[in-house]
Amino acid sequence: MSFHPSLFIETKRDGGEHAGSEILEMVTHFQNGSFTDYQMSAWLMAVFLRGMSSAETTALTIAMMNSGKQAKRSKDGPPRIDKHSTGGVGDKISIPLAPLVASCGVVVPMIAGRGLGHTGGTVDKLESIKGYNTRLTLRRFEQVLRKVGTAIIGQTADIAPVDRRTYALRDVTGTVASEPLIIASILSKKLAEGLDGLVLDVKVGRGAFMQDAGAGRSLAKGLCSVAASIGTPTVARLTDMSAPLGRTIGNALEIGESVAILKGEGPQDTSELTLLLAEDMLLLGGIEKTRKAARRLLLDKIHSGEALARFSKMVEAQGGDPRFIDDPRLLPRARTRAVVCAPRSGTVHEIDPLTLAYLALDLGAGRKRAEDKIDPRVGIELHVSRAEQVQKGQPLLTLHMQGNRSDAAEKALGAFSIRKGPTKTPPLSLGLVKKLPAQ
Repeated sequence: MSFHPSLFIETKRDGGEHAGSEILEMVTHFQNGSFTDYQMSAWLMAVFLRGMSSAETTALTIAMMNSGKQAKRSKDGPPRIDKHSTGGVGDKISIPLAPLVASCGVVVPMIAGRGLGHTGGTVDKLESIKGYNTRLTLRRFEQVLRKVGTAIIGQTADIAPVDRRTYALRDVTGTVASEPLIIASILSKKLAEGLDGLVLDVKVGRGAFMQDAGAGRSLAKGLCSVAASIGTPTVARLTDMSAPLGRTIGNALEIGESVAILKGEGPQDTSELTLLLAEDMLLLGGIEKTRKAARRLLLDKIHSGEALARFSKMVEAQGGDPRFIDDPRLLPRARTRAVVCAPRSGTVHEIDPLTLAYLALDLGAGRKRAEDKIDPRVGIELHVSRAEQVQKGQPLLTLHMQGNRSDAAEKALGAFSIRKGPTKTPPLSLGLVKKLPAQ
């Protein structure tokens, strides 16, 4: 039976369900150009409005994954476990997490993303390291994995190329926030890594893409269900993103904080979340059987310096200069620093992550347009956390800028709510979402 683009689009427009073979055929026609960008855009909007079943989402994930090359899973080697975060303000966890888990005997093949909207990207952060190459071929990626145990790269042209094209269309057609399309986009890239297991960090709260906890839980369950039906054991953890994560927002600044985490000197929240997700990865990979044993092993790798040494090896293997690990002054540094102080004494009730994220974006730490260049030097360094007592005149944060910005301090101050009396903060982890049985 021949493929009719208009009939395919109309089926979803009218609320119908596609067979898996029809979705595969659509992806094939999209790759060869007979299903055009404007037809794909129309179908994406139909999906955004009508949704997709679990079977349809699984079929789309597999078709997009198979549209490019895939890494081969070794039957006899150590477990291959990766982690993915849905993104949040100040989320640099992948950078210390990958070498930490690799130092425990897990292979961590991580294909990461660039900044999206108000959230920073792991690839952009790593590229603030002099010489670090995130554009490895799949062959070179596997070579680094065999040598180091981990590598972090960006999505290559060979990996899920249909996802790259459809995401570009979603970005300009208002169809990004579709649960089945998000699931297929994430998993088509991650499962192409040849994984034995996947850990997901699904962020909820004001600084996340999924601000509602219910929507975040639904996404997490959907991701686990589809991944399990394809044969990859997956667990998802819901985490809070109602305040910035850690003490830094901005590319080179976040690399510095990542090093501090691996030295056992990082902020409490980023250090704890790194350990929690690392425990999930070790348990999923069968390295340890209990959280207590996993935590003990991870702390030993940090205190012995093995985790930091593994990070240094990864940087060097990907062309980077690791000397910044011992001398942070070798990281890109902004010319101007401005300290913003508390206007009154009291308790820090809120630190709005979106206000600071968009301020960092204005300073040049992210992209407003796809063609914009990121300035790795700029960003925001926080000196206080929520629920902390502050005195009038006490430093709240430091702005790292290129030149003077008269409005920046006022914008930064607008992120803080300082009032009398104690305040409660939500837990960092909102719980694990167990994988659902395949539908």
